[in-house]
Parts: sequence; structure tokens; C-alpha cells
Amino acid sequence: MDSEAGKGRVIVIGIGPGEIDQMTMEAYRAIEESDVIAGYHVYVDLVKERFPGKKIITTTMRREEQRCVLALDEAAKGSDVAFICSGDAGVYGMAGLIYEVAKDYPTVEIQVIPGVTAALSGAARLGAPLIHDFVLISLSDLMTPWEKIEKRLRMAAEGDFVIVLYNPSSKRRHDYLQRACDILLETLPPEQVCGTVRNIGRDGEETHIYTLGQLRDVKVDMFTTVFIGNESTKRIGDKMVTPRGYSRERHAGENDSCS
Repeated sequence: MDSEAGKGRVIVIGIGPGEIDQMTMEAYRAIEESDVIAGYHVYVDLVKERFPGKKIITTTMRREEQRCVLALDEAAKGSDVAFICSGDAGVYGMAGLIYEVAKDYPTVEIQVIPGVTAALSGAARLGAPLIHDFVLISLSDLMTPWEKIEKRLRMAAEGDFVIVLYNPSSKRRHDYLQRACDILLETLPPEQVCGTVRNIGRDGEETHIYTLGQLRDVKVDMFTTVFIGNESTKRIGDKMVTPRGYSRERHAGENDSCS
């Protein structure tokens, strides 16, 4: 239902991997109650059939600021706009940019609704690789210089974090995962356990477990999320698991009780 003129909202919504049953109830209700669905056309196509009767606004890739303006323009007319992102809106999503652009729309209310980011949904497919400390790093250098990405990779490896890589490859960046693995191999052993998940929660989903040495030569795309274990990560059957240290804590307690 339209809000009072000039009092519309943009609700920035993380829709998770893309399937409706992997969306939070809060996200689903927000889309259902909105007047307009806006977003990148690939993500809007994932949900629009489930929400008929909505006005649809889409743009292609690399039109992010234009997308924000179109959504805010609709909200400024009094509509509630569901501005959707895959995964979580605040993790490589549109939540930050919409706040920046919304400075020119003082009457429009902004709300952010979280979703399940690829690190979490992909980890669930692989087993339990993120039980301990981890970092997310995007290999896209469209907005971050490659030199800074290299530094972050080295520091994450030196800190023994589990590392999750977003945007590991594209047509223009076909060798970026290989370059990232070469950097990590400066610190990490080639037998480090790694995993990939492609098309998380969608048709054609694939999961694979590799060593870091093998991962270097694996072909991936923008729909792949890459997981690189820490020194404790191990393969248990066909799953990737990072122990949190419960057994170590239990044994320490046993030793304390004997002292």
C-alpha cells in the first residue's frame, strides 16, 4: 500500500541465496507488503513471480547508483520499495550506497533487512568450515585496488583465519583466484583444506573440497564462493570442518582437575 506522499520507504532486503525457502520471514513479508520491487535484474528475476502485481524496476550490472536513484525516486512519490540484494544487503550489498545516495532524499525512510550471505549458506553446504574466526575478502578490484587485496590476503593468512573469497573470477579477471592462491601459498602449506560452492541454493549447485595446491588450478566463476581453511581445518569424509577447540578445552579441564 502506498505511503503518504513524500513519506515512502526503501527497504533494502537481503534475499539470501535466491530460493524463497532460504529467505527470512522478515524479508519475505517486507517484499510482500511493498509496492515496488527494485534491484539487479538477475536477483529480481529470482523472486518476482512469487510477488505478482508489483511494479518492477531493474538495471544491469554496474548501474548501482542509478538503481539507488530509481528506488529512491519511487519512494519519494510515497511508495514502499523493496530494494533487493542477493545474500545480505550489508555484505558486499547495496545498503551502504543507498544511505549515501539517500542524503538527497530527506523525506525517504531507509530500512535494512538482513539475509543469509554466501559465506554462511556455502559453509552449511560444505560442512562446518567457519566454526572459528574467519574473514571475507572480495577478489574484485573494481572498487578496491589489487595491491590492497593482496595485503589483506597476506594478513589473513598470517593471522591463521579461515578465509572466504567472494567474486573469485570473471571474464576479465580469469586468473585472480590463481593469483590469490599464489599469495596464500607464501604462508600456507599446499595441503591446506579448501572448498568451493557454486550456485548456492540454486539449480546446478556444486560443492567440492580441494587442497590449496589443487585449488590454484580450479576454474571458478562469479557464482562460486571459495573457502580456505586455517591450520586446524580438516576433511571429514566429504565435509570441510574447522574445530573450535572443544576437545582442547575439555582436556585442559581434566588436567586442571588433577593438579
